[in-house]
Amino acid sequence: MKNENELKGNWYEIKGKLKQKFALLTDMDLVLQEGKQEIILGRLENKLGRTKAEIQQIISE
Repeated sequence: MKNENELKGNWYEIKGKLKQKFALLTDMDLVLQEGKQEIILGRLENKLGRTKAEIQQIISE
């Protein structure tokens, strides 16, 4: 997975791609807060029914 600085810098682009790929995601699902990367991964894991490793792979793509 991208490091935290890369993730923050590209988050709007990543967020848009995730919403295109998974229409059930909302803006609230994709709120990135400082130091809360694990929380968003857990939220996506629950919402999409995927593992954290799978979510990290999707974000890395």
